[in-house]
Amino acid sequence: MTTAPAVPRRWTADDIPDQTGRTIVVTGANSGLGYVTARELARRGAHVVLTARDPDKGGAALERLRGELPGSSVELRALDLADLDSVHAFAAALDTPVDVLVNNAGIMMPPRSLTKQGFESQFGTNHLGHYALTGLLLDRLRAGRDPRVVTVTSTLHKGGAIHFDDLDGRRSYTPRGFYSQSKFANVLFGLELDRRLRADAVPVRSLLAHPGYSATNLQSSGPTGLLKAVLRVTNRLVAQDVETGVLNQLYAAASPGVRGGQFIGPDGRNESKGHPTLVRPAESATDPETARRLWDLSERLTGVRYDFAPRPR
Repeated sequence: MTTAPAVPRRWTADDIPDQTGRTIVVTGANSGLGYVTARELARRGAHVVLTARDPDKGGAALERLRGELPGSSVELRALDLADLDSVHAFAAALDTPVDVLVNNAGIMMPPRSLTKQGFESQFGTNHLGHYALTGLLLDRLRAGRDPRVVTVTSTLHKGGAIHFDDLDGRRSYTPRGFYSQSKFANVLFGLELDRRLRADAVPVRSLLAHPGYSATNLQSSGPTGLLKAVLRVTNRLVAQDVETGVLNQLYAAASPGVRGGQFIGPDGRNESKGHPTLVRPAESATDPETARRLWDLSERLTGVRYDFAPRPR
């Protein structure tokens, strides 16, 4: 059995290979990690579909990107992962093969609220929206070249668990606890997707990535009160910049040496900073039974059923 090559030491965006001819969808691409992901892949020649929930913010990001990279092949499409109707509409309108789907968008530690379909907002946006989107785009990915799905999670998944008996946080909600739940769900999903793709020999790779502690607008747009104040200080004193944090998902999206099921994160202490390397998920996030239970629940809640059946050649 051959093993995938190790991540090159101090890999940077300059090491991204030519992406000409590839179509890449990046969710939450109007700012932060998503914007830099879109920019660097477009810089290497990819056609990048930026998605944004807010049309004004999305339009401003598109204009900025075109200003930074004149002649780049980029487009903007509306997508609100907190609304399954929007997810279905986006997927139905995307009529080209997709080579890479970067499940990047997310919200972080807001006060308790519900999505349009009544799910707790972090679980609904960060997990259910991406579960549905990936399933609806699976045939588009099958038609891609070296296709892969990159799901972006967090080191906070290590403190997470799925509250199967209180998914919406009605009985006991904490912003951090339910953020960790959503990021734990991302890891369960990414690994279970890899298992199912392999089992049916579907030529799509599922990978995970996390940015360590990177200073983005997530820390200011979701939290409120004291938590927001604390994160503002730690962003300034502790966090690494977005340009470094994004390298992990760029490596997962673009490196020819990756394998399905791999998890890419920073190589520094506690995976908080540094350059891309292979990291390990929390042991609890590798449990197939928990993953299957979450998958079945996600299928029931979203109504999206994946079709892994072989396709005629």
